[in-house]
Amino acid sequence: MTVLLALGSALAYGLSDFLGGLVSRRTSAWPVAFIAQVGAALGAAMVAVFVPGHPMTGDLLWGALAGIGSGTGGAFLYRGFAAGRMGVVAPVSAVGAAVLPVLVALGIGERPALLVWLGVLLALPAIWLVSREPTAGAVGAAAGLVDGVLAGLGFGLLFAAMGQVPDSAGLWPVALAQVTAVVSIAVTAAVLGQRWLPSTRFEAWGLVAGVLATTAVVLFLLATQSGLLTVAAVLTSLYPAFTVLLAATVLREHIHRGQAVGLLLSGVAVALVAAG
Repeated sequence: MTVLLALGSALAYGLSDFLGGLVSRRTSAWPVAFIAQVGAALGAAMVAVFVPGHPMTGDLLWGALAGIGSGTGGAFLYRGFAAGRMGVVAPVSAVGAAVLPVLVALGIGERPALLVWLGVLLALPAIWLVSREPTAGAVGAAAGLVDGVLAGLGFGLLFAAMGQVPDSAGLWPVALAQVTAVVSIAVTAAVLGQRWLPSTRFEAWGLVAGVLATTAVVLFLLATQSGLLTVAAVLTSLYPAFTVLLAATVLREHIHRGQAVGLLLSGVAVALVAAG
């Protein structure tokens, strides 16, 4: 069940990123990120009302910490994308999002089986290859690396913190995480001198991307509650594979050789984790 939930989370993240990317191409990325996060917060709050749970103070604090990670991770990811460093930022951030929660999981005592470890080790280069753009050169690579590392730390913090929320807490920690992320994105954008308030109707499509992101977080939380954080975090971090497949299917974008190898490795990694 953990594998299916984590893959469902990866699919939802992939859909969210695909839609957010389409909208961002026709407008500024920051307002789209902000309105998407607002949609995520609204969606999470509506779902939380109908899901029974009694969150403790510690559960809510974990949710708030996850929101800070989500907001700052998204902010630095969009900053790197806006500067044209997608080929550096995307793979570094995606791998970072997987590695940090794995380290946290090991620190709290998780010990995956050998096949799971093999799947994890294959998943890391798979994430890198799928996310990597062949045109990424040396120009701006250093700055892109910084943005990618910061984004990866943010998303890794999101996964690691959300993995500490028990099923008895319901979904209010998720809702709080999304609200905190709204504030985090607005503050980060303001500090960086970027326009973050939406100004066109087209940017409202970000709300749909936000609802998909909420779905992804909820599925990830359920995955961590039903199994290992290591498994949930690594499989969820394969979301770039779904984004690439959607771009190839819907937009007819070419899948280059490295991405094809990454997709193949992704499939093998999932099979190994599931078998373990």
